[in-house]
Amino acid sequence: MNKEKAKYFLIDLAAAVIGGAFVAAGLSMFTIPNDIAPGGVSGFATAFVYLIRNRISVGTVTAVLNIPPMIIAWRKFGFRPLLTTLIATAVMSVLIDVFSVILPTYTNNVLLAAILGGVLIGIGTGVLFVRNASTGGTDLVSLLLKRYFPNLEVSKILMSIDAFVVLFAVLVFHNIEVALYSIVTIYVTSKVVDSIMQGVDYAKVIYVVTEKGDEINRALAEQIGRGVTLIPAKGGYTGRDKQLLAVVIRRNEFSQTLGIIKSIDPGSFTFAMSATEVHGEGFKQE
Repeated sequence: MNKEKAKYFLIDLAAAVIGGAFVAAGLSMFTIPNDIAPGGVSGFATAFVYLIRNRISVGTVTAVLNIPPMIIAWRKFGFRPLLTTLIATAVMSVLIDVFSVILPTYTNNVLLAAILGGVLIGIGTGVLFVRNASTGGTDLVSLLLKRYFPNLEVSKILMSIDAFVVLFAVLVFHNIEVALYSIVTIYVTSKVVDSIMQGVDYAKVIYVVTEKGDEINRALAEQIGRGVTLIPAKGGYTGRDKQLLAVVIRRNEFSQTLGIIKSIDPGSFTFAMSATEVHGEGFKQE
């Protein structure tokens, strides 16, 4: 294993431990003590353990339920892509039981518990998603179903599975409020995951119509280190030769980039679009 591969493996390992720990903390401290089923395998395990009167721990049930999809996914996708997910799943399953003993639980306000549980679970899931991993379970099931039914949308698959888990929890706990609080947790989790993913990959694509494309190109390369694509263009109204510049920048470089463009050509026509998935130099390298 060369240094670069070793570096990425250590990052994946750290993400698996940190992500799994956050998910386990959210479950142990907030959702499990309040009988909230946050969708997925962990939600199903919470309801199932209650159904069998706590004869086995949530962490153990979660680990057992993750075994079948892991085996199937390993046969379909290979071992290497699942390594981080396997580690994260193991960490989460073990820490659910450990945290339930060493960490305090919150049961004073179920709505607040649903929100805070969703935040912690979302942070852990987001960290794993950034490294193309997960805590297994329904994420792997959705990917496997997608393989056999390519026209299905993964988001709809996950939504259907979560809906089934919430319904199962309502039937087990005999309380409609379980569904309401579970929906809150699932919603908060999804929003936190989206925020983390956008914070990592969120970028702006700036397009500039100008007659000073070469000057702007040099300035952006020198001052912010971004490459620019120059496309010959012609003004439809004026008939004059122009250049269309396209540059992708990170969110925190947006104001500086606009300032550079306007300082060189105040009369340029500029517009920007958001990009949440960018691959290439300066962004994701895969």
